[in-house]
Amino acid sequence: KHALFFKKVSDLTEKLEERMYQIYNHHNKIIQDKLQEFTQKMAKISHLETELKQVCHTVETVYKDLCVQPEV
Repeated sequence: KHALFFKKVSDLTEKLEERMYQIYNHHNKIIQDKLQEFTQKMAKISHLETELKQVCHTVETVYKDLCVQPEV
């Protein structure tokens, strides 16, 4: 009788561990996907920031060129 009880508990524990492993894998995949998406977005933001700095530098150069008074 006790052996049957322990067998049921053992089976239930095994199923629970298996289910927890599946849930862990599922959530791990979601986290990995979100992390990859976040990394890609950060890289894009960094690229846009570099482009914006270049545009600002160009505008600054043009502005300086326009404001420089020609020597008489």
